[in-house]
Amino acid sequence: MLTINEIFYSIQGESTRAGRPCVFVRLTACDLRCSWCDTPYAFHEGRKMSVDEVMEAIARHGCDLVEITGGEPLLQEDVYPLMERLLSAGRSVMLETGGHRPIDRVPAAVVKIVDVKCPGSRESDRNDWSNLDRLAPHDEVKFVVKDRADYDFARDVIGRYALPSRAAAVLMSPVHDVLDPKTLAEWMLADHVPARLQLQLHKYIWTPTTRGV
Repeated sequence: MLTINEIFYSIQGESTRAGRPCVFVRLTACDLRCSWCDTPYAFHEGRKMSVDEVMEAIARHGCDLVEITGGEPLLQEDVYPLMERLLSAGRSVMLETGGHRPIDRVPAAVVKIVDVKCPGSRESDRNDWSNLDRLAPHDEVKFVVKDRADYDFARDVIGRYALPSRAAAVLMSPVHDVLDPKTLAEWMLADHVPARLQLQLHKYIWTPTTRGV
């Protein structure tokens, strides 16, 4: 059984697939408390669903792109058979994970979006650095940047771990309504950072507090 916070069909707001229609499966529970978290309702709200029920709910939307997110989805054991079932059904599967749980059991075909926590999150001491050695060429690495200290941290990690050679994309995302995207863009341009500036598209299409999008 899985504890599901919500399943919804929307426009992908992040990653290199931003702008594409996508079915989102948000799992309940997270063992991090990032300062900028925008889904605290996923810490506790949810209902029990079997893998079969989740598959049926996804199928009703008629979309081949599925993202599993949270919360922290890797806290739930049945997320692994869910990912396998989705792949077997011909779905393209993405997994958004906080980067502090091992990703070695995630099926190889899943596109993992691994979040490296910067100091401004107040959870940077929880990063599982060995995950960066587990990246597949199609995976992506994300840094949520709150201020200049976060940017410097992210820039240094990108260089130290040669992330552009390990992953399909390195994403730098400003905390919405905290760090001006223009400021982050100027920092990236000045330093020639080999990363992609990422805005949370759904927060511009709808409002930052709209759920189910």
